[in-house]
Amino acid sequence: MMDSNPKPEVTIVVPVQSRLARIEDVVAALSGELERLGKTWEAILVFDGLKGELWQRGLKMQAESQDQVRTIALHRPFGEAVCLASAFEHARGEIILTSPEYVQIEPRDIGSLFRSFDNGSDVATAMRTGRIDSWTNQFQSRAFNYVLRLLTGAGFHDLNCSLRLIRRDVLEQLTLYGNMYRYLPLIAFKQGFRVEEVQVRHLAEQGGSGVFGPATYVRRFLDILAVVFLTRFTHKPLRFFGALGGASMGLGATLSLALVVRNLVVDEAVVFSHPLFLLGVLLLVLGVQIVGFGLVGEIVIFTQARNVREYRIERIHGAD
Repeated sequence: MMDSNPKPEVTIVVPVQSRLARIEDVVAALSGELERLGKTWEAILVFDGLKGELWQRGLKMQAESQDQVRTIALHRPFGEAVCLASAFEHARGEIILTSPEYVQIEPRDIGSLFRSFDNGSDVATAMRTGRIDSWTNQFQSRAFNYVLRLLTGAGFHDLNCSLRLIRRDVLEQLTLYGNMYRYLPLIAFKQGFRVEEVQVRHLAEQGGSGVFGPATYVRRFLDILAVVFLTRFTHKPLRFFGALGGASMGLGATLSLALVVRNLVVDEAVVFSHPLFLLGVLLLVLGVQIVGFGLVGEIVIFTQARNVREYRIERIHGAD
C-alpha cells in the first residue's frame, strides 16, 4: 500500500457504466501489474449514474484501500467522455491508464505500453490481437478503422479499444466531448504528439454484438465526419465548405444549363418550371450559402489566430 501523500506515477481510470462491471477484477489486475513493474498507482472509478450495490462495492474498495482507490459518482448517465474528463480533472498521476470496466486484455501486456513510453511515445493505445468477439463485431470494427485510415491518413487499426496509456500534458492540451474520447489517439497524433499502437492479447469482450440498428451507424458516420473535420479542416474551414459548396454549385449549374440549352434547341417554354431546373437553382443557392459558411469560418479563424494553435513545441534548444 502506498503512502497517501506522495503523488502516484500512474492513475488508473475506469468509467463504470454497466451493473455487470467487474471493478474489483479490473483494479486488482491492473494494479498488480503496475506493482510488478515498480510503478506507484491510484485508481479512480467513475460511476456514470449508477448507484445501489455496485456503488457500495466501490465505496468499500475506497475504504479498504485507504483512498488509493477513489470513487466519483455522476448524478445521471453522461457518457464515457464525461466520465473520463471528470477523472482526468482529479487524477494525480503524470501518466493516465484508461481501462474498460472489465479485464479486456492480458494484464502482462501493459508492460508493452510502458516500453512504448520509454521509447518516447506520448500516447500508447492498445490494438487487440487474437480477438475473441463475434465475426460481425470484428468486421464492423475493421471497416470503421479502415474508413478512418482512408480519410485521415493515420495508421490506427483498433480505435475501438479503450485501454490506453496517456501522458498528462496530452490531456491538458486536448478537449474531450461527445464521443471524441474514441478518437483521442487520432486527435493527439494530428496535434503533433507521438502516438504508438501496441499489440496486446485479447481476453474478454462485453457489450452488444451483431448488426446494430440504423441509428448506431448514422452516429458512427457523423462521428467520422466530425473527426475528419476536426483533424483536417479546423484551421482551414473554407477548404471543407468550399469543396461541398463547389460540388453543389457545379451540379446545380449543370442541371440548369442543360435545361436552358434544351429549351433553346427544342423550344420548350416550360423549362423554367421544370422540376430539374428548380432543383438546379436550389443547388446553386445552397452551394453559395455553404461557401458563405466557410468564409465566415475563415474570418473567425483569422481574428482568433493568435489564440488557436495547431502545432506543438516539443523542445526549445538554447542557452536559456
